[in-house]
Amino acid sequence: MPGENLSRDEAQIRAELLSVDGYEVALDLRSAVAGHEGDGPRTFRSVTTIRFRAATPGASTFADLIAPSVNAVTFNGKALDPAAVFDGVRVTLDGLAAENVLTVDANCAYSRTGEGMHRFVDPEDGEVYLYTQYEPADARRVYTNFEQPDLKAPYRFSVRAPEGWTAWSNGAGTLVDGVWRFAETKPISTYITTVLAGPYHHVRDTYTRTFEDGSTLEIPLGAMCRKGLAKHFDADDVFLITKQGLDFFHDHFDYPYPFGKYDQAFVPEYNLGAMENPGLVTFREEFIFRGRTTNVAYEGRANVILHEMAHMWFGDLVTMQWWDDLWLKESFADFMGSFSMVEATRFTDGWITFTNRRKAWAYRADQLPSTHPITADIRDLQDAKLNFDGITYAKGASVLKQLVAYVGRDAFLEGARRYFKAHAYGNTRLGDLLSALEATSGRDLGEWSRAWLQTAGVNSLTPVVTYDAGGRITELAVVQEAAASHPELRPHRVAVGLYRLEGGELVRYARTETDVAGPRTVVTELAGAERPALILVNDDDLTYCKIRFDEGSLETLRSHLGDVTDPLARALCWSALWNLTRDALMPARDFVGLVLRFAGRESDIGVLQMLHTWTRTALTHYASGDWRAEGGRLLAEGALRELRNAEPGSEHQLTWARFFATVASTDADFQLLEGLLAGTAKIDGLDVDQELRWAFLSPLASHGRCDERVIDVELARDDTASGKRHQVRCLASRPSEAVKAQAWASVVESDALSNALVEATIAGFEQGSQRVLLAPYAGKYFEVIERVWAERSIQIGVLVVSGLYPALQDPRPTLAATDEWLAARPDAAPALRRLVREARDDLARAQRAQECDARA
Repeated sequence: MPGENLSRDEAQIRAELLSVDGYEVALDLRSAVAGHEGDGPRTFRSVTTIRFRAATPGASTFADLIAPSVNAVTFNGKALDPAAVFDGVRVTLDGLAAENVLTVDANCAYSRTGEGMHRFVDPEDGEVYLYTQYEPADARRVYTNFEQPDLKAPYRFSVRAPEGWTAWSNGAGTLVDGVWRFAETKPISTYITTVLAGPYHHVRDTYTRTFEDGSTLEIPLGAMCRKGLAKHFDADDVFLITKQGLDFFHDHFDYPYPFGKYDQAFVPEYNLGAMENPGLVTFREEFIFRGRTTNVAYEGRANVILHEMAHMWFGDLVTMQWWDDLWLKESFADFMGSFSMVEATRFTDGWITFTNRRKAWAYRADQLPSTHPITADIRDLQDAKLNFDGITYAKGASVLKQLVAYVGRDAFLEGARRYFKAHAYGNTRLGDLLSALEATSGRDLGEWSRAWLQTAGVNSLTPVVTYDAGGRITELAVVQEAAASHPELRPHRVAVGLYRLEGGELVRYARTETDVAGPRTVVTELAGAERPALILVNDDDLTYCKIRFDEGSLETLRSHLGDVTDPLARALCWSALWNLTRDALMPARDFVGLVLRFAGRESDIGVLQMLHTWTRTALTHYASGDWRAEGGRLLAEGALRELRNAEPGSEHQLTWARFFATVASTDADFQLLEGLLAGTAKIDGLDVDQELRWAFLSPLASHGRCDERVIDVELARDDTASGKRHQVRCLASRPSEAVKAQAWASVVESDALSNALVEATIAGFEQGSQRVLLAPYAGKYFEVIERVWAERSIQIGVLVVSGLYPALQDPRPTLAATDEWLAARPDAAPALRRLVREARDDLARAQRAQECDARA
């Protein structure tokens, strides 16, 4: 709808004109449980009063509101005709006074897409749960506002909820005469306001901090989840990580937590990992583990808890002016999440996970045609929505990790402390942070910023080495390269490690740090060293780059990758080999062979899980078609071998069991899975709990080994929200033309499914073993995506456009069809074109990798 996609220029004009003094928002949510009649959306009443000043009396502006209807608009004491001033997305305000009061009484719609006020009905007990999610700009779906981050204001929320419910918001709440009234917030942006309401299970605790001056800070802690998940909720561990994080940030930021209480709610059908609403952080409820899981899952949850906590300072206290500087909060939170986790919690190997998971995300994003500088050019809200990506988060965090090494830890943290104090409750841009860091480090960060924050692309670093007759290094140089599309060569602080075999182990015997600049840098400190078996550029993962190997090192890894004793070095080697595979420099079958040979010896469970993910991608997308079936058979055999060899009851056993299910392909494989489900087969130590049951049932469904009745029986065992998602995915995965037609229609032609069930349906629809069955939908995809993008919310649009792209089809005709669509629609929504171009790039990469594999 025109006006819904707020532009940066519009926001800038409005920010220059307005100053907002405060909001009063009254929500009546009793309709959440009342009966609903008619074809229109279920709505709730939202009454908002905004007090604001105008720099130019007599000027015009607008307030943001996306709602089915408006009952009344009062502006500076005068009643306005809603039909004249409200167009569905904006309330026009003409004739501004110096001081203004706007009141809008609206009927806002409950959401099924996770945007705005999401309403969820628990299939287990029929209870209704509400929560809000706004970033970047969906607060306007719940109350009238000025929806941009630089118009901060204090808020007073009140909520009338159904009897027996509890409501929460950013401030502390009390129930007065049937209405929940919440304390006024500090000045914050619209996108981090929040409301939560329902019969949530609620656990309480307290954090206490005594400062050097003897003063004491007491923070009430809360943790919430659906009642159906209460039996699985390990709130004690959530509180432990929370307290450790609060200790860490108080130790290092010298700015007491400023938002009163600290609640954390785990909510259903959540689109994100979490959201940093001050005083009430929301998380996806999948962080409550219904079955046995690995330590990596708990580490991941801890990282997200600390990431969101870092936002209380980076993002909430000090906020970017516009979404161009989204990295000012997300890169810092991503870095501080790992930094604080490693230093303050039991998860001391967090940088290994960062290397394998977060940086892999960044490397992929930075090689897409949509890559952008860390400080991006965000023209409008659709741009902003798509920029919550691997560059803004993981590349930015990687670059900050390097910056800490460059300016020094103490200078970095002191710069952060000054930044908070100078800009508390305000908005900033890149220069504000750089000024603080330059002042504390004494370094000019202009060139560093230009090279790392204001250019796009990833460099590759390759060792080039020569030896003398005695086998010693005469020269070791690091060659830096960049893609032709983004030719920037950057300064890198790197460690270069030399490794040799000692008693069957590959260990480091020499290391030096050096500054790589330009196309070729000689590492003089390593001249004269004995010939290494392995040269590892970017040892210890100090910089952001793709690691390459000389031929001798690559041959060593083919034979001795499992002998690398240091887990971080081993993780870096695996990451580099995966990048070689993605770049069509190593055949996919060779990568699969390395996994089959060495993954069973991998001690770090997070690395092992990442290897399994990469291997499935290699088999599905990068292996040539004539080897794919053979590769699948080899992987299933290898996975079953490792499953049987794993220590009974270990997390390695559990990880191999899950992987085996994803690659099972023969009758014998399926019979074993069926036996494990029925209890007629057993693997010592393997507890087939409900989550593992669904993992085993999924391949049986996609390969036609079970019908709808079997899937429904499983749902009866697990008639929960999680069970419903699993059931929907399994149903959509069955190899039937009728099933695929129904699944396609349910997400493309209907908006009846919630965001979570749309996602589950698409996951089931796309199966690597069903390429022929899915072929007819390649043409249909290009016929419908523009309409879907225009008619559906951006969240659903992203799921459909990205998830249903025909990536499993023959690359050549699919790429040609994609190019034809792009050429015919130069004026399609830029965000839609971006998603299609990204999907095209992934398929073109797959084509190159398949051609490489076919030559092997």
